[in-house]
Amino acid sequence: MKKYFYSHLITLDILETELDTLILSKEEKKELLDLAHQSIHHTVVDAILSHLSDEDKEIFLRLLAEGNHDKVWEHLNEKTDKIEDKIIEAAEEIKKQLHSDIKKIKGK
Repeated sequence: MKKYFYSHLITLDILETELDTLILSKEEKKELLDLAHQSIHHTVVDAILSHLSDEDKEIFLRLLAEGNHDKVWEHLNEKTDKIEDKIIEAAEEIKKQLHSDIKKIKGK
């Protein structure tokens, strides 16, 4: 899996365990996990952008595109308050939704 600047804050272990209980091929499981990572990434980026000024958004997106995780964190910690908590909160909400979707599939 791709390493994101927030990877140390968020894991998908529980979702992966839940997917293991479904009858899926390795390719299907990988695809679903990739989709989960993409959903979380978009949600995290959106949550961050909602806490930045237009100028700071541009800087954040440039640093993100460069892949410089240390500078991303430096910028976020300078420009936002408790951003790690906000990232975790946003990711947890998506993980709950994904977990709920898996439960619905299992119920069928």
